[in-house]
Amino acid sequence: MSPRARRPLDGRAVVVTRPADRAAHLVRELERRGAAAIVAPAIVLRPARTAALTRALHELADDRFEWIVLTSPATVRMLAERLASPRDVRARVAAIGDGTAEAFRRYARRDPDLVPGAFTTTALARAFRRGEGRVLCARADIAPEGLEDALTAKGYEPVRVVAYRTTFPRRLPAAARTALAAGEVDAITFTSASTVRGFVGTGPTIAGTPAIVCIGPVTAREARGHGMRVSAVADPHTTAGLVAAVERALVRSPR
Repeated sequence: MSPRARRPLDGRAVVVTRPADRAAHLVRELERRGAAAIVAPAIVLRPARTAALTRALHELADDRFEWIVLTSPATVRMLAERLASPRDVRARVAAIGDGTAEAFRRYARRDPDLVPGAFTTTALARAFRRGEGRVLCARADIAPEGLEDALTAKGYEPVRVVAYRTTFPRRLPAAARTALAAGEVDAITFTSASTVRGFVGTGPTIAGTPAIVCIGPVTAREARGHGMRVSAVADPHTTAGLVAAVERALVRSPR
């Protein structure tokens, strides 16, 4: 029997800071390439229960919005949990990123109306043509400002409500802390600026110099702001792009 072909990430350990309920696909793709994936959620996403969100969803079902902006799969999950039917999404849909767009397709059985070429809120705002009407921006509580101002400048009336809340753990799971302190981690992946903040906030002890790999430029900027040296940035800004970026970073960094 011939020996098993070597995979690109054989023998490498990669920390995944994505929320636990969203980490499965990234973990699977890393393991398929031979890596040992260490799940260490740096944020926890919790659904919001506010009168403003409830009112906005009633207005969405009553066809009182021209657009709804979806900035993450968590927003799509919120719609699935709170609306009686996908048909209640009567507005046109703008989605940031392939993951969010695919989550909406699975939920609503239709394509989003707008997906920008670059998966950032800045690119999404640029992709909107000038127009008018109300735009529902259901976002995370800690999502940065700017999108609503850009939409206003193009003639729209954005309505921002909190779709989910982001909380930060006090510490990482024991397996991740042990591996990081022992210098056994080859790469740490970050999928949002908030995962960077959450990870740093746990105060981990890190031995060695694991590669820092980010899903996009906003995340990379946050990492650099915390003194990290970013080894690679995904392009495209997707799970597949992130895995490819891990491979690039570790090929340049022999164990």
